Amino acid sequence: METASPEPYVVPEEPSAALAISAIAEELDVFDDWMERYQYIIELGRKLPPFPEAWANDAHRVPGCQSQVWMESELIDGRIRFAGASDAAIVSGLVALLLRVYSGRGPEEILATDPVFLKELGLLEALSTNRGNGIASMARAVQRAAHAATDNQA
Repeated sequence: METASPEPYVVPEEPSAALAISAIAEELDVFDDWMERYQYIIELGRKLPPFPEAWANDAHRVPGCQSQVWMESELIDGRIRFAGASDAAIVSGLVALLLRVYSGRGPEEILATDPVFLKELGLLEALSTNRGNGIASMARAVQRAAHAATDNQA
């Protein structure tokens, strides 16, 4: 008998993107320095649902990232669920943060939630330029999925 594979999509912890951003800000504020925050972000990445190996390919690769990053999305009942992974520990954590905010939300909420929150949380300033560009690429991939879902619903 086969056991069902774990669900690869991130399930939101908070009922809205805005509440997810607030919760992340509170969690990051607990730490005194960026090394502690980095360790926390890395730990979040380790808790991502397993990403199917079959999806770790060019069709799911997010362009513009220094590390390998893969994302998948699906629209179910008017909400977009995201799955993601990276071959770099810190980037996996950034994927986890991004998907915590956006996964399980409707396309309109995703499009209304500007990724400027990454800057407001201080994440972009604390990352190398290449990592900052990479997370911006991931945010654009999320926005593209929301635009595509909106176009398909029209």
